[in-house]
Amino acid sequence: MTAYQLLQMLGYALNIVGLVVCIAGLTLARRERHRLVGRLLAVLGFLIATSPVLVQLLGLVEPVPTGVVPPP
Repeated sequence: MTAYQLLQMLGYALNIVGLVVCIAGLTLARRERHRLVGRLLAVLGFLIATSPVLVQLLGLVEPVPTGVVPPP
């Protein structure tokens, strides 16, 4: 299994976990006392959710080249 295939499999889980962390952070940021912690948690959740795309964008994981498609 290549790193690209592993990233595709983990992409859905990372999106869901990141979304939950981001929503928790935004909910926490509504309180004046926990505003900074909530904002940092929301940013962390956003980074978790976008990590599969960011990893590909930074070139750390490259897609597996597909074979040549034969003519019909």
